[in-house]
This record gives sequence, structure tokens and C-alpha cells, in this order.
Amino acid sequence: MAEKKITEAATTAAPKEVKEVKAKAPAKKAAPKAKVEEAPVKEVKAAPKKKAAPKAKKAIPTRELPRLEQKYVDQVKPALMKEFGYKSVMEVPGLHKIVINLGVGDATTNAKFMEDAVRDLTTISGQKPVVIKAKKSVAAFKLREGQEVGTKVTLRGERMYEFFDKLVTIALPRVRDFRGVSKNAFDGRGNYTLGVKEQLIFPEINYDTIGKIRGADIVIVTTAKTDKEAYALLAQLGMPFKK
Repeated sequence: MAEKKITEAATTAAPKEVKEVKAKAPAKKAAPKAKVEEAPVKEVKAAPKKKAAPKAKKAIPTRELPRLEQKYVDQVKPALMKEFGYKSVMEVPGLHKIVINLGVGDATTNAKFMEDAVRDLTTISGQKPVVIKAKKSVAAFKLREGQEVGTKVTLRGERMYEFFDKLVTIALPRVRDFRGVSKNAFDGRGNYTLGVKEQLIFPEINYDTIGKIRGADIVIVTTAKTDKEAYALLAQLGMPFKK
């Protein structure tokens, strides 16, 4: 009976409380963020760049012309333009180069003769010459191909004018019984060839130091197209032609 009372008491017990599950309250929407008004950005103008002071131009050193070249520019050119009626200054002929040849045929037997000739020509011209070698063998002259037979030098620019000035004002007047150079030594194309019998006429050569007296050929190459123009050019520059 006791057991029945227990079971009855259990059945009559109050029903279990049902926990009411409250619905979760809806999440509150986050308040919209206040818009931050951006201050207008002022355009900052770049400061104008200061102009750099202009660089001073370097003065180009003017070349001092040799005496004869200055004479050619100041006197000879205007005179030739008037004489031949050139329309442009570029047509006026002028000196192109001077070639000095010194023959040393006896150098085949003694090499010292070539050394002396090179030394003398260097002293006369102020420029180191080149040695000329035989291109062919000639049995009659006991000459073999490749042997040194002469020396030559080619002058241009200032050295050319300085040598020509020295030739016509100092060297040629020192020739014994000198009466002028020939007018017939032109080649038909405006070039002139002059023969010198000894190198002693040049003031730089010391008689006591030379090994042997030698002659030389001097070829004056001009830009003239005719012999008449070349003659007028050389005469204006002081070449002492025979009258």
C-alpha cells in the first residue's frame, strides 16, 4: 500500500514547469555613423622655380695667324678677287701643301747619310719626315727593292705658311748670284716645283754639323685651277720670280 501511495503521489505531482523561452529581442540597428565632412583641400601652387643665371660662354681663344697667312687673308684675297673677278671668296686660290724631297742615294752604302738627311730636313721644316724606300731593284745603280733612298716631309697649315715665308724672305735671297726663280716651273694644274742646290741656304742649318751638302726639291701645291692663277697667287705672297 505504501508503494501505491508513492506512485500516486508521483503521478499527481505538479507538471514540470516549462521554461518559457523568450524570443530574443531583435538586435538594435547600429545608429548610422555621422558623416564626417572633409574640409576642402586647398590646391597649393608650387613656387615658381627661379631661372638659373645663364652660364657665361667660354671665350674661344683666337688663333694668332702666321704673318704670311694674315697677309693672304687681308691683302692677297681681295687683290685676286678684283683681278680675276671671283664672285665668292671660296673661289680664291690658296696654298694647299708644300712637299720637300731630299734624295739620299748614297745611303745604300752608309746608313749614317740617311740619319744626317733626316736630321737636316727636320731642322728645316720643323716636322719629322718620312723615309722613302726603293720600289724596284735597279742593277745599274746597285739598288735593291726596299732600300732607303730618300726622305720627304709634307707641310700644311701654320708650318706651311711659316716655311714659305722663310723660303722667300730669307733662304732664296741667300743663294749666290740669285736673280729670281723661273716662271716656267708650273705643271699646268697650278702647282710649282722649285729646286734647291744646298741646304745651307736655310738659316737653321749649321755648316759645321752637316755631313754632306745636298740638294732638295720643293713642290708648292695650290688650289688654283690654272697656272695663271697660281702665278698671281705666289707673286702676291712674295715669290721672287724673274722679271
